[in-house]
Amino acid sequence: MPRVAHLAIVAIACLTGCGYHVAGTATHVPGSVRTLAVPVFVTRAQQYRTENVFTEAVIRELNTRTRYKIINSTEGSDATLQGTILSESVAPLTYDSSSGATSSYLITVQARITLTARDGKLLYTNDRFLFRDQFQSTQDLSAFIQEDGPAVKRLARDFAQAMVSDLLNSF
Repeated sequence: MPRVAHLAIVAIACLTGCGYHVAGTATHVPGSVRTLAVPVFVTRAQQYRTENVFTEAVIRELNTRTRYKIINSTEGSDATLQGTILSESVAPLTYDSSSGATSSYLITVQARITLTARDGKLLYTNDRFLFRDQFQSTQDLSAFIQEDGPAVKRLARDFAQAMVSDLLNSF
C-alpha cells in the first residue's frame, strides 16, 4: 500500500506542473506570423529622435533574436508591432558638493507596445514599459560632451531586449 500511495503522489506532482516552460515555447506571436511590420514609433515626448532610436533598437533586437522578416510597412505583414513613447524626462540625480552643480542625471522613458495580427486581433500589449538610466554630466565646460544621447541609446537597447523577451517568452 505505501508503494502505491508513493506512486500516486509522484504522478499527481508530475501532472500538476509548476508553470515553468522552456524559453520560446510560450509566445504571444502565433506560428503563422512570418512577416512583422515595425513602423517608426510614435512619440508624445518633446525630446528629439527618441522614437527613432527606440524603433531601431527593437528592429535590431528582433533581427538578432528571431527569424521574422521585419518590414516598416503594414502592407503585406502578418502582424504589426507598434510603439508609442508616452513620456521622457531628465531629472538631476546627484550634485557636486563643492560647486553645487548637477553631477549626474536620471533619464526615464515610458512606452506602450501593441502587437496586432493582420485581422485586427490584439496579440500583445504592454501599456507601461518604464525604463531608467543614469548618466554623468561633464564638469569641464571646455570639453563638454552631451551625454543624454548615449544614455537614450543604452536605454533603448535595454528596452528592446526586455520587450522582445516578454513578447517571445510570455514571462
